[in-house]
Amino acid sequence: MIELEGVPELVDPVMVAAFEGWNDAGDAASTAVAHLDREWKGEVFAALDAEDYYDFQVNRPTVFMEAGVRKITWPTTRLSVVRVGGEKPRDLVLVRGIEPSMRWRSFCNELLGFAHELGVELVVVLGALLGDTPHTRPVPISGTTSDPDLARRMDLEETKYEGPTGIVGVLQEACTHAGVPAVSLWAAVPHYVSQPPNPKATLALLNRLEDLIDVRIPLGELPEDARAWQVGVDQLAAEDSEVAEYVQSLEEARDTAELPEASGDAIAREFERYLRRHDGGGPPTPGGHATADGSDSTSYLRDNPSGRTRPPKPPKPGTDDDESSDD
Repeated sequence: MIELEGVPELVDPVMVAAFEGWNDAGDAASTAVAHLDREWKGEVFAALDAEDYYDFQVNRPTVFMEAGVRKITWPTTRLSVVRVGGEKPRDLVLVRGIEPSMRWRSFCNELLGFAHELGVELVVVLGALLGDTPHTRPVPISGTTSDPDLARRMDLEETKYEGPTGIVGVLQEACTHAGVPAVSLWAAVPHYVSQPPNPKATLALLNRLEDLIDVRIPLGELPEDARAWQVGVDQLAAEDSEVAEYVQSLEEARDTAELPEASGDAIAREFERYLRRHDGGGPPTPGGHATADGSDSTSYLRDNPSGRTRPPKPPKPGTDDDESSDD
């Protein structure tokens, strides 16, 4: 049985989780939870036993010196609590770690044990995948759930994804079976510039989370970091005519696909989100990241021994290939 000492009674708690690795393209999701922990000065109250879930040849411990003494930090998953003040105070249970190497069902059951003991009312799992999306457009964020009622109440999609999955998908499904409302928020990261960090995707995840759980999140320097990131990628793309042409083709495909959404209702909803938001003033993991079709991928802007890899031409809107799925 999980016993929690020193953790106060929580107010309308929501668990927000993210895991480094396959579910975390550009480190966007794990950086979002780290931002919440830093801005609200989270207090760690539990850490899962690394021996149970991690292969240390894949995720190696690190050695450091503290006051002249050698110490080791083991890869693990930590839980912390932050209290959000304001008119509607709410507590967040933050879960941040690395996708486990083994025993995923036991891993999820242990997290759900903490959720049960703390009275968590909703679990939100953040993820990021690689997709055919241009860096010059707003980051697509999809919100999915396995609960039809929750999908209707919170304006989410019912997940229809089939294929390989990561710990994000497994945890969401474990929550469903345990009767705990769960949502996954996914950011689409341009596959041609997948290396971390990606502050623009992190910012988009936090904005969507803000809408979902009705809290105002202090963004700090993230908006400026996101603008600087886009300027930097603009410059890199401008140096290569083929990459610039590819980005333009992605822009055209994205704009054409979203044209039906440019309705009065859609614009009004976006404006309401804007008003709500402004009212009142780690190392990359080898092995690639999740993509929309469940496969692995690496950055197309990286050089390799045989020369720079060119990205494929994107499918035209309306064809059978122009589909994407979210876990």
